[in-house]
Amino acid sequence: MATNKELLSKGIKYLAGALPLLFLGPAVIYNAFMNQQNVWHYLVLAIGIIACIAAMYLMYLGLKIIMKSLFND
Repeated sequence: MATNKELLSKGIKYLAGALPLLFLGPAVIYNAFMNQQNVWHYLVLAIGIIACIAAMYLMYLGLKIIMKSLFND
């Protein structure tokens, strides 16, 4: 069983794209909760939540593609 290296590299790129969002999302959410007196509180909170959801989605896609490359589905 040979590994499809093109799909493997594509999956790793997705995981590499998710890595900054894994740190950025919670930091932005924390910043939103620390600045609740600000008018932009809800916008910053929404951006943080979207970043966290995007990180989870990119991780899912990356792992799915890596599994496809390893098991030749």
